Amino acid sequence: MSVELEAKLQRVSFATLGHFLEEGFVSHLVRSQLTGVKVVGRARTLRLVNADAFAVNHALVSLLPGEVLVIDMQGDHHHACVGTVTACAATAKGARAIVVDGVVTDIVELRAAGLPIFARGTSLLTTKLRSDPASAQNVEIQCGGVTVVPGAWVLGDDNGLLIASTEALEAVIDIALASDAAEPALLERMQDGEAIETVLRMV
Repeated sequence: MSVELEAKLQRVSFATLGHFLEEGFVSHLVRSQLTGVKVVGRARTLRLVNADAFAVNHALVSLLPGEVLVIDMQGDHHHACVGTVTACAATAKGARAIVVDGVVTDIVELRAAGLPIFARGTSLLTTKLRSDPASAQNVEIQCGGVTVVPGAWVLGDDNGLLIASTEALEAVIDIALASDAAEPALLERMQDGEAIETVLRMV
């Protein structure tokens, strides 16, 4: 069912899912650093402690094709843990995107590389070549106010991020696709001059 669900997620407007879901929407402060992106992938989580660059490297080595690396900086919004080398390594491993509840660096190079990156902003201050045993991957983390478990679906575009379970998405995907399919006709009716109150659903 995951293959079928993924195909549907590639087609649906993520904002339409917002009509039918309330949970899983990451804070608007964690936003796409590129334009024109659409991401569908499964989360590989990383809890990063004490600006630990080695933990990022270990997570990159472990990445599987189709995964999205989701990094919980534990409230550190000063040290950038993603830059040119990180994005290149993630791309080489087949990652769909990187999401950081924190900041990134090398933004010009990241945009040129094209791998979707979501973050709170940019910084010149970066992680250090050291290791902290409190860092861990594939554990439950927090990202922009959302609890993220390994393997959760990560959906992202220029509007924001949604992280949700297979069960939550399967419950709404078909009705969301039906809503998307109906929208062009609604727009056409309004553009043709039909009274707005007859087109829109009024309570």
